[in-house]
Amino acid sequence: MKFKITKNRYLEGFGIVVVLLALVRCFFPSVADKRIAMQGDVVTDSTVIAETKTESDVPQRQEPDSKPLNIKPSKFFDSAGNILKNKILSVNNYKEAFPDSNDLQMLAAQKYGVSPVEHRADAESSKTSLVYIGANPYYDIDPMTRSIPYLVPRAATLLNDIGRAFFDSLQVKGLPLNRFIVTSATRTREDVAILRRHNKNATENSCHMYGTTFDISYTRYNPVSTPTRDDQLKWILSEVLRDMRVSERCYVKYEVKQSCFHITTR
Repeated sequence: MKFKITKNRYLEGFGIVVVLLALVRCFFPSVADKRIAMQGDVVTDSTVIAETKTESDVPQRQEPDSKPLNIKPSKFFDSAGNILKNKILSVNNYKEAFPDSNDLQMLAAQKYGVSPVEHRADAESSKTSLVYIGANPYYDIDPMTRSIPYLVPRAATLLNDIGRAFFDSLQVKGLPLNRFIVTSATRTREDVAILRRHNKNATENSCHMYGTTFDISYTRYNPVSTPTRDDQLKWILSEVLRDMRVSERCYVKYEVKQSCFHITTR
């Protein structure tokens, strides 16, 4: 006698198996936690694999860098936020601090400057190699009759840096802002010849002809807000020029009769 499996009997049997598996899971829940994978003749328990993992297999959390920030102290304010007022030191002796002769400055002028020109009309053709310095927030320009307000870019940058450092020094020393005055810049040979008629100290081969040299008055200043004693401003200006000279940015000559600092870029 053949046993015939009908559709209904198949569904009944399948249902019974499902119920039996559910009962087994309820009474023996640990059976469902173990997953056993058969790999050939080797049985590998997933729980055993998890237990064999070492700490090196687990990604370690990277701790943030706890080094303190290297913040430079402000030269304008102290740690409490109060305005710092530094002492005015000036230089011990102007002639000793700024001894650079015309011959020494001439070497730098010929190295970094333009070729001298004869007349003002000729100077117009050289302006492609020169920079206009007549408008700057840090300094003022005297009305120039025997020079033109142009310099080579290297010298113009130096002059701008001197002006900015002068403003910074005034602020850290608690003085009102004042602009120094540039009294001369680039000259032609004709300018030099006329100057020599009235000024015996003017040399025929002047550094001013190369566009590398300028003069700053140490007796006259233009206040931005409040006038300040000229001697204090001279002291601070001398500190700035000394630092520029020490850092090999320029040569400086202290001119007594012309009341100016004679400066050439280097």
